[in-house]
Amino acid sequence: MSMEEKLIQRLESAVTRLEALSATGFHSGGSVGTGDDTVVLDPSIIAFDDLRSEFLGKVTSAAEKIGGKVLDITKIVEKAFSVQRELLIKIKETKKPDNSGLVEFLKPLNDAIVKATRMTEGRPDFFNHLKSAADSLSALAWIAYTGKDCGLSMPIAHVEEGWQMAEFYNNKILVEFKNKDANHVEWAKALKELYLPGLRDYVKSHYPLGPVWSATGKAAVSAPSNAPSPSAPAPPAPPPASLFSSESPQASSSRPKQGMAAVFDEINSGKPVTSGLRKVTDDMKAKNRADRTGVVNAGEKEAHMSSPYISKTGPAKLELQMGRKWVVENQVGEKNLVIDDCDAKQSVYVYGCKGSVLQIKGKVNNITIDKCTKMGVVCAGVVAACEVVNCNGVEVQCQGSAPTISVDNTTGCQLYLSKDSLGGSITTAKSSEINVMVPGAGPDDDWGEHALPQQYAHVYKDGHFVTTPVSHSGA
Repeated sequence: MSMEEKLIQRLESAVTRLEALSATGFHSGGSVGTGDDTVVLDPSIIAFDDLRSEFLGKVTSAAEKIGGKVLDITKIVEKAFSVQRELLIKIKETKKPDNSGLVEFLKPLNDAIVKATRMTEGRPDFFNHLKSAADSLSALAWIAYTGKDCGLSMPIAHVEEGWQMAEFYNNKILVEFKNKDANHVEWAKALKELYLPGLRDYVKSHYPLGPVWSATGKAAVSAPSNAPSPSAPAPPAPPPASLFSSESPQASSSRPKQGMAAVFDEINSGKPVTSGLRKVTDDMKAKNRADRTGVVNAGEKEAHMSSPYISKTGPAKLELQMGRKWVVENQVGEKNLVIDDCDAKQSVYVYGCKGSVLQIKGKVNNITIDKCTKMGVVCAGVVAACEVVNCNGVEVQCQGSAPTISVDNTTGCQLYLSKDSLGGSITTAKSSEINVMVPGAGPDDDWGEHALPQQYAHVYKDGHFVTTPVSHSGA
C-alpha cells in the first residue's frame, strides 16, 4: 500500500468518525456513543485504532491461515491490545492513582498476559510461537510508566526492550519454517512489525513521556469493566532491558526497589534467579503442585525462586563477585535469568547451566559460556570477546557489536549476529554443527543461515600443506 493510499484510508476513517459524531451528538469526555461501541475522537486513540488495523490485522490474517494454538494465542494478543485501548481511554478521564491503585487499574492487562503465559506451560506444540507472542505482551507495560523514578524504562525504550525476549523465540520460527511454510514466516514477521515499528512509533508519537492522567477526572476507585477478580495476579514486572515476557524477570541486582519497581517486584508473574536459591522439596516441584498456574503471587515468590530441578553439581548462582565478574552457575530450567546492572568493565561467566535463558542487558567486557547444555544467551554486546567452550546445543544472540566470537569443543551452536557484529571474527576449534544467522539486507528480508565448515581437506603442495574447508552439496 502506497503512502497516498494510506493517507486516503486515514482520511476516510476520520470522515467516518466525524459523521458518527454529527449523527449522534457529542458526549462529555470526548466520545460519541454508538450503540455498544464508543468512538473516541482523541487523536491518540484514533492512532491506536489505526495501529491495530494496520499491524495487528496482519498477525491475525497469518494466524487464521495456520489455525490451532497459533490462532488462539493471536486472539489473546488482540485482546491485550483491546484492553490497552480501553485503559488509554480511561486514563484520560481518571486522576493519577497511587501505586496500589495503579496495580488495580492495570489488572485487565495482566489478565490477558497471564492467559497467554499459561498457554506456554509444558512446552506444547508450536511452543516458539506461543512463547514469542506471550513474551511480546510485556511491551504493553509501557503504560505503567509514571516518571523517571518509577523503576521502568522510558516508554519507547520499554517497548523495544519488551520485544527482544520475544525475538529470541521469533527468530527460531523464522529459521524452522523458512523453507517449509510461508504462513508461519508471515506470522512471525507480522508479530515483530506489530511492536517494531508499530507500537514503538505509536508511543514515540503520542506518549514518549508516558500516559497523561486527567488533572480533574475521577479517582481510579475501580478496575475497568473486564478486570479480573481482586484475587487475580497483578501486572507482571516490566521486561529486562531487552527481554520481557509475561513471566517478566526482575532486575538481578540486589539493590532495593523503589516506586513502581517495588510494586511490580511484589506482584510480578516471574521471578529472577538470585544467589539465595534454596533446595527444592518434592511438594514444591511443578509436577506435584495442583495449584501451579505459571503466575507467582507475592506469597509464592520464595518457592518460585528455586529451580524445578536440583543441580547435582553445586548450588545455583547468579551473583556479582568482587564487583567485576558476574557468575551464573548451575541454573536448570530457568528461562528468565537477567543481568541488568552491568558495565563494560565487567565479565560474565556462565557455567554448568541447562535448559535456561540468560539475558545480559548491558554491554560487558567479555562473556564465557562453559559446560552448558541447551542454553540460550542474549547479550547487548561485548567489548572483547564471547567464548563458547565445552557446550552442547547453545544459542547466542548478539544485539550489538562483538569483535571476536570463539567456539571450542562444542557440539551444536547457533549464533545470531546483529549488523554491528558482522565485522567481527569467528574462531572455531574441535566443534561441529555451528550455524550462524545473519540479518537480511532490508528489514523485510529473511535471515541468512550459514553453516561453518567442520571438515577440512589437507593437500601437500609446494613443500607445505594447503588446507581448505570441505563443502557439502545441499549445505
